[in-house]
Order: sequence, then C-alpha cells, then structure tokens
Amino acid sequence: MNVLCIGDIVGRVGRDMLFKYLDDLKYSHELDLIIANGENASHGRGMTSSVYSEMKRAGVDIFTMGNHTWGAKEIISLMNDECDIIRPLNFSADAPGRGSAVITAKNGVKVGIINIMGQVNTMPCDSPFAAVKKEAERIAQITPVIFVDFHAEATSEKVAMGYFLDGTVSVVFGTHTHIQTADERILPGGTGYITDLGMTGASESVLGMDKDIIVKRFSTGMPQKFELAQGVGQLCGCIFTVDEATGKTTAVKRIWIK
Repeated sequence: MNVLCIGDIVGRVGRDMLFKYLDDLKYSHELDLIIANGENASHGRGMTSSVYSEMKRAGVDIFTMGNHTWGAKEIISLMNDECDIIRPLNFSADAPGRGSAVITAKNGVKVGIINIMGQVNTMPCDSPFAAVKKEAERIAQITPVIFVDFHAEATSEKVAMGYFLDGTVSVVFGTHTHIQTADERILPGGTGYITDLGMTGASESVLGMDKDIIVKRFSTGMPQKFELAQGVGQLCGCIFTVDEATGKTTAVKRIWIK
C-alpha cells in the first residue's frame, strides 16, 4: 500500500496546495491513505472547524498535531467530535483528545497512526519513548501497519526515535522544523524514516512566515508581529510503500512540489 505523509500545513497557501496537487498525487501514485500535520493550518497556529472541513474536502484522511495543538480554542470540541484528528500522545494525561487512531485505508487495510512530541526545546511533555513503545505494542495487536509522527525540534532526538522504533512500526516521520531533510531511507529493521517531512506553505518565507518581518526580527533583535507569507507555494512530504502483511516499508519517495 502507498501512504502519503504531508509536512506541516501552514495557512491559506498551504491549504491551496492541497487542492491543487492532491488529486494528481492520488492517481499518479495510487495512494491508499493521506496523513497530514495540521497544527499550523489556520493562520499559522492551530486548526479551526472550517479549516478542518476544507482540508478533508481536499483529500486528507487523518491529521496529526503538535505544540500548536491548542492554537484554536475550538480544537477541543472538534477532537471530541472527530476521530481523525490526533494530538501528541505524551501530552499530560489531563489533556483533551487522543494520541493515536486506527483507521481503514482505501484498500481496506487497517492503519495505526501515533502522534508524539519531542522533549528537546519544546513545551513540557512526558517521555515520547515510553509513551510510543506502549502504544505501538497495543496497536500491533490490531494491525502491523503503524505510522508515527514525531513532532520534535532536535534532529538527534528524531534519529534516535527512528532507531528506537526500527522493526516495531512501519514508518517514523518527523515534523515541526518545517525544513525538509534529504535522509529518507529504510532502516535496518524495515522501518521507513525521514527526519522531517518539510513544510506545505509559502516557499518564499521563513518557515511559512513573511520573510521580511523575520529578517528584521533577527537583524535588529526587536520583537515583531509575525504574519503569514503569501505567494508561490510548496508541498512537502513522503510517500511510503508498506507491505500490508508484514508492516515493513519497501520503498520511500520524497515529495517536494514547488
């Protein structure tokens, strides 16, 4: 089966890229499932109900989140109503929502998706290693096909997670840093891996924000009000081909459409 994983969708430009390219990708790569990180989809922070509905119409099957999960206050009721939005599993036990889901892909195969967040230079959270190991073992009783979105800052922590889960899940992909890495590969145990999928949003930007504002902030050291960048967009992600019987990844294709 073929699964497209899309990196952090940022604002209107990112959402427009979904409508422009997802149909072509579905048919050209015979996609069975589309997973996307939606934590920046609404004005660069959070996800509203209307934006959720819009991206579902574009073709996304399930959304992962991250440190901006609570950026739109309606996300709590949205997660309670919808089973296709998950937030980091290792948030506080008192946090609303769920950290994993098992859904049925278009080819009828059950797919587990787990969302976790790193501890290095991010918001406080429990150990992602302990949380994901336990959850992966639980989901493996249902299906061998398991995808993990590791929303983390440090590349070292992401690479370590890949090796930690190698052979026990199908795919580990990183999100959060918005810069696509060129290290897509299959780890020795058969787990597909990439350190960061990259960003789906305005390509002439600094992580999706207006580049002039961010340059001014860095060059002057003075606070600036962030604004979303406009203009030409990009769509970043990876297509992982997974053996449905074993859960092992057999091929990885990095996607960068500009």
